[in-house]
Amino acid sequence: MTKSEHHSAFPTLLASTVHDIKNSLGTLLALVEQLEQTGASNLTDDCRHLRFEATRINHSLMQLLVLHKIDTRKFALAIDQYPALDLINEAKAQQDRLAWLNRLDVRVQCTGDLVCYCDYQIVSNALGTVLNNAQRYSRRCILMSASQQDAYLRFCIEDDGEGYPPHLLAADLGSQDRFDWATGNSGLGLYFVAAVASLHKNQGRSGFVQIDNDSALGGARFSLYLP
Repeated sequence: MTKSEHHSAFPTLLASTVHDIKNSLGTLLALVEQLEQTGASNLTDDCRHLRFEATRINHSLMQLLVLHKIDTRKFALAIDQYPALDLINEAKAQQDRLAWLNRLDVRVQCTGDLVCYCDYQIVSNALGTVLNNAQRYSRRCILMSASQQDAYLRFCIEDDGEGYPPHLLAADLGSQDRFDWATGNSGLGLYFVAAVASLHKNQGRSGFVQIDNDSALGGARFSLYLP
């Protein structure tokens, strides 16, 4: 194999490897669920930690696959109209088991008549990614909401933790330059959601994300705006 052939084959090989790892993680999560159902109190903390880490890895792999498809122009959104409440409930359902293990109260504020034009799977997964991260830092409660903000539909995820650190608040969430692989807190999740948001366009407007520490619960607040 020539050097150029090696470079051209690597992305395909990487994507295939990621798929294999995701399949293995699916099996691992199924085994964790079986352990949880035994009800053994001495396993609860270990199961909670294992489920959180496995879910976080699974989200990261999914994000890498989508970002790879975006980068190679092989990704296309499937836009349709959906109730905003359905998107929130789907993201919440992805994390319900983990929230229960962490003894967290995940609240929802959204009217049933609020609609969103988006790719259902990719947006619900993006919200699930942020919710998973919020569980890592929340103390007791997380609030998920949706509301109409001028020409945008705004999804919010708020927690009662310590809030975002100053360096993250000042960062460009859409830039790869802010990644910090050495610390293990790369920021891939926020970069992924920002990329997904920017793909949603309507009448000259593009989706975007914002983060601040103005949560009604006293911690971090994440906002996803879709046109």
